[in-house]
Amino acid sequence: MSRIVAIVGRPNVGKSTLFNRLVGRREAIVDDLSGVTRDRHYGTSEWCDEAFTVIDTGGYVTQSEDQFEAAIRKQVHLAIEEADILLFVVDVTTGITDLDQSLANMLRRHKKPLLVVANKVDHGERLPASSEFYAFGLGEVYPISSQTGSGTGELLDELIKHLPPATEPAPDLPKIALVGRPNVGKSTLLNALLGYERTIVTPIAGTTRDAVHTEYKGFGHHFVLTDTAGLRKKAKVHEDIEFYSVLRTLRVIEESDVILLLLDATQGIEAQDLQIFHLASKHRRGIVILVNKWDLVEKDHKTMKEFEKTIKERLAPFRDVPIVFISATDKQRIFQAVETAMNVHQARQAHIPTRQLNEVMGKVIEDYPPPAWKGKYIRIKYITQLRQVPPTFVFFCNLPQYIRDPYKRYLENKLRDHYKLSGVPVILLFREK
Repeated sequence: MSRIVAIVGRPNVGKSTLFNRLVGRREAIVDDLSGVTRDRHYGTSEWCDEAFTVIDTGGYVTQSEDQFEAAIRKQVHLAIEEADILLFVVDVTTGITDLDQSLANMLRRHKKPLLVVANKVDHGERLPASSEFYAFGLGEVYPISSQTGSGTGELLDELIKHLPPATEPAPDLPKIALVGRPNVGKSTLLNALLGYERTIVTPIAGTTRDAVHTEYKGFGHHFVLTDTAGLRKKAKVHEDIEFYSVLRTLRVIEESDVILLLLDATQGIEAQDLQIFHLASKHRRGIVILVNKWDLVEKDHKTMKEFEKTIKERLAPFRDVPIVFISATDKQRIFQAVETAMNVHQARQAHIPTRQLNEVMGKVIEDYPPPAWKGKYIRIKYITQLRQVPPTFVFFCNLPQYIRDPYKRYLENKLRDHYKLSGVPVILLFREK
């Protein structure tokens, strides 16, 4: 199990900047506007050969009836429960506020190892002000600047002293990402699969801003599941925060093994869905399409078969992709969606023995050889699969330059039919023997 460090504090004290500093990359969105971080956000840090997980949380606000701030409070409490060590971040430029005092009282009750971090000590003149935070009675105060990194070494030296003993490292898990337009039900699906509220869900589009990673283990499967911010058309991306959310989602697509593309059954497949599909295809990710909110569709008017046909017509020529009709709120077929995603992942990793490949595809080529081009006959003599992901097949022939695209699609379709490569990107290379 991971050793977990949670960063907590009121809004705008620099929690996300410290998180980025600890994980060594700009994972969390940072903005002067308070309330930017909403969900718990995870990253991995290492210091003196000690690895641990860091959680960034939203700004803790009490006595607020705002829908988001109430949900953020809940997320902060969940992060505290998960954590082994707490970093209580305060702002040296403002001193102790009522919110700081309220949070300190709450943290004291949890009786977990806690380090008070006085942030924004960007120069020596601010150092004396950090002594004010000893008034909490929570022990040593660590003055740092998360912006410049000053003082973080001393903080980390102390932090690793409180880490519980390390356990076996986690395996190299498959990475599955939930992507789609805003408000198609990505976070609802994540919470339904996990059985608890991992991310904040509201009817307001754009609630999820960061990519939220969660380790999923159940029903014989073990993988990392990532919820992402909804991808809008560029023309509709107005806020800086939303722009960075989109960048995070694009990076998740690049780094994942399988993409679960959620569609809204009440709206059908739209231009933005196609953009996301082609983006995942361009990066050669495995793809499964989930048609969510199927419980809201009048089945007399749109049957599954008609809906599936419409989707595949819009995706042409990339038709070979699994489609699962689900309802995240009713948990309808959500585990079938997981099963399908893992099948795609396994097929993406599979290697076909060369002998078997030549026996099967040799017969396919014999039944329909490549058409002659410019009076020259093309003979494919040998096929092999390279040891790489996604599946890459090399066809050795006498005149590779004369093989046309329709025949390449024919060979790809036959490979997909014989080896169950639905939803898996396939690369064909033609070389002269």
